[in-house]
Amino acid sequence: MSSTAELGDVLRALAQLRTGVDELYTRYGDVAVVRRIENDLQRLEIDVSELSTAAPGPPRQRSGGAAATARGGGATAHREVGERDIIEVPDTPYDPSWWQGVDDEGVGGQSSRED
Repeated sequence: MSSTAELGDVLRALAQLRTGVDELYTRYGDVAVVRRIENDLQRLEIDVSELSTAAPGPPRQRSGGAAATARGGGATAHREVGERDIIEVPDTPYDPSWWQGVDDEGVGGQSSRED
């Protein structure tokens, strides 16, 4: 499928969304949630308009989202969004001073003074 055909599909879908949003305005009026949906649709329309003037890049397999760039060892590596760096959490106890003056959740506030 050519990029022109793909853009045509997206433009048709946006036109259907536009009709639906107009119907939401008719049914619910000018309320915040409908305005947010309208704003989201306008942003999509702007993005597709900008995309229609951009040159397509090389084909890529999509897996869960846009590519993220990670820098490591002086070289640029690409990884897909959703791939996570592993962060090790030690089994040793945390320093108790970190929790100085902090209330336990669900226990309620603890007063340091006697009443």
